[in-house]
Amino acid sequence: MKAKVFLTTPPFTQLNTPYPATAYIKGFLNTIGVESIQADLGIEVILKLFSKQGLADLFSFVEQSQLEVSDNSKRILALQQDYIKTIDAVILFLQGKNSTLALQICSEHFLPQANRFAQLEEMEWAFGTMGNQDKAKHLATLYLEDISDFIVACVDENFGFSRYAERLGRSANSFDELYDALQQKATYIDNILFSVLENKMKEIKPNLVLLSVPFPGNLYAAFRCAQWIKFYYPDIKIAMGGGFPNTELRSLAEKRVFEFFDFITLDDGELPVELIIRNLEVTDEKLIKEYKRTFLLEDELVLYQNNSTKSDYKQNEVGTPDYSDLPLDQYISVIEIVNPMHRMWSDGRWNKLTMAHGCYWGKCTFCDISLDYIKIYEPIAAKLIVDRMETLINQTGETGFHFVDEAAPPALMREVALEILRRKLVVTWWTNIRFEKSFTRDMCLLLSASGCIAVSGGLEVASDRLLKLIDKGVTVEQVAQVTRNFTQAGIMVHAYLMYGYPTQTIQETIDSLEMVRQLFEIGVLQSGFWHQFAMTAHSPVGMYPEDFGVKKDSEEMGTFANNDISYSDSTGIDHDQFSFGLKKSLYNFMHGVGLDFPLQDWFDFKIPKTKIHPDFISNALEESVDFKIKAGSKIVWLGGKPETTMFTKSKKGNIWEMISLTFHQKKQSFTIQLGKKEGEWLVGLINQISVSNQKIMTLKQIQADFETVADDFELFWFSKSMGLLKANGLLQL
Repeated sequence: MKAKVFLTTPPFTQLNTPYPATAYIKGFLNTIGVESIQADLGIEVILKLFSKQGLADLFSFVEQSQLEVSDNSKRILALQQDYIKTIDAVILFLQGKNSTLALQICSEHFLPQANRFAQLEEMEWAFGTMGNQDKAKHLATLYLEDISDFIVACVDENFGFSRYAERLGRSANSFDELYDALQQKATYIDNILFSVLENKMKEIKPNLVLLSVPFPGNLYAAFRCAQWIKFYYPDIKIAMGGGFPNTELRSLAEKRVFEFFDFITLDDGELPVELIIRNLEVTDEKLIKEYKRTFLLEDELVLYQNNSTKSDYKQNEVGTPDYSDLPLDQYISVIEIVNPMHRMWSDGRWNKLTMAHGCYWGKCTFCDISLDYIKIYEPIAAKLIVDRMETLINQTGETGFHFVDEAAPPALMREVALEILRRKLVVTWWTNIRFEKSFTRDMCLLLSASGCIAVSGGLEVASDRLLKLIDKGVTVEQVAQVTRNFTQAGIMVHAYLMYGYPTQTIQETIDSLEMVRQLFEIGVLQSGFWHQFAMTAHSPVGMYPEDFGVKKDSEEMGTFANNDISYSDSTGIDHDQFSFGLKKSLYNFMHGVGLDFPLQDWFDFKIPKTKIHPDFISNALEESVDFKIKAGSKIVWLGGKPETTMFTKSKKGNIWEMISLTFHQKKQSFTIQLGKKEGEWLVGLINQISVSNQKIMTLKQIQADFETVADDFELFWFSKSMGLLKANGLLQL
């Protein structure tokens, strides 16, 4: 039996772009000649629900149910004809197909408004920097959120645009609550999902369904899909993989799971999926079936099968992600505006790619560094990465890329940037990084020139003691300098911030907030997000809690999800109390508000005064000029060829020949003047160090070449003329 595979992501993940897991697996299946079709059930359910017919059915359902509803829901019901009339036009606008509607939306007489619009008065100041298109996107987003609130209040309390019944998937040590929910009558949203799924199954006619479950908010819908398929197509095999099982289900012992799924796979999915497919194609029952990191049920026992001796595929063997079959022109861009990085995450279409498998650092004590997705570090060659970028541009028509690395390696980022520039590609990209010293001013300028517009990185706890305990490998001072380098290069910086790390004191929490305040005040940080520390089973803190001053509340393992661990901190501090104040202050800092407020103003309980010097970050950014020759540095010129003019200069009867070099750049032109020998040598050098060249010269090679025509390279290299060139595209990497 030849396999035909249906790959799908169950609701809900993102509105603006497909989650990439199915595209990655489809790209791999292409390389081994297996037919597959993929779908994003989340966007299809959203488009069916948020349509003229969808809303008409929704309002009719609520009216027939005769529920007692809130005043907000009564208002929306009363305005239902306005919602039904406008919904199709708004969705088209958010899909980028109806741009002229922005003017009507911005008039604020077009969209019906409920509770979400109450925040408009608070946010009116933000619109001063937003054009009509962005303002209209934001207003349209509030309009959709009003309808979402109505659905939650009147139809399905578990509904959400980027998650569905998420609470059932969070810390679900026991399968009981999720199992009980699956025995209940299907919800209104479930039935829409089933109608979409039914059409897919009839159209595709697969014999294997692969459900990718990246987050807890996809878990319930994944089980509902599997339940429906098992009922109507009992002979079809179903497998689950993705981020949720990879972290949460590593000790799975719950056999009821296999009423829904035939296989649960862990970690990289390529080889496990291939072996499942090959086993389905085998007709000889006597042959021993090989599996890779796969749970299945045999003789009423949950077994973990890892009996294949085959090695996992290398990253250069897995193929290019394939986004075909997905409705790329139907995704919806929304703007919530609260957080610049989150706004970018939800606005626009991004092709997802990876520079390197795993994390090159792999030491952070809060992270799942014992698991393969972090532990096994394998970079991809820069040329292959850019090959894949070009393939995806041709396939999708989109030139935006989000590299979804755990932490993109600086050296590889440099090579990718150089390759993009050599090929003269016009792309826009962003990724996650560590705040490494490698991100110098010149390195950041190179990344910006190649199309990098943003980076996100873990500052975590802005305390050097805790950063050392985390084994982050950075200091607050270093983070400040790196964020300055990115900011000056025009690259937005988002920081992941953490509170409640084991042994963190109240003083350290307040001092961390002060560090963050100074980073925003001085303008080197543009976006951030606070989250409370969570202890996970596969992190060093989770595996060796006694080394970090915490104690597990229980040693018992559940039969289902066993990742998040409840614990007690030796400090006894209630870190929850800081949540609102930290998030409120950050919200204001991101919009330039309250930077001069005392930190006490953000909290409704007494906090200690910060011990951080008010100029700590400012002092960290003071630069001293380095006059050392770094022989191994790679030298690259980003600009074009100069115009040259010869002239003579005289002084006290001495006459010597000079050369004037004029460089034309996008925003300005500038001129430097050198002696004839040095100038002609520099013109020749510029041809050799142009970013378009494959071979890159080191500073040592350049010095040796210079000394064939002139003396005292150091004096020349650190001259005023060369300083001007370095400020305008001559990079030392």
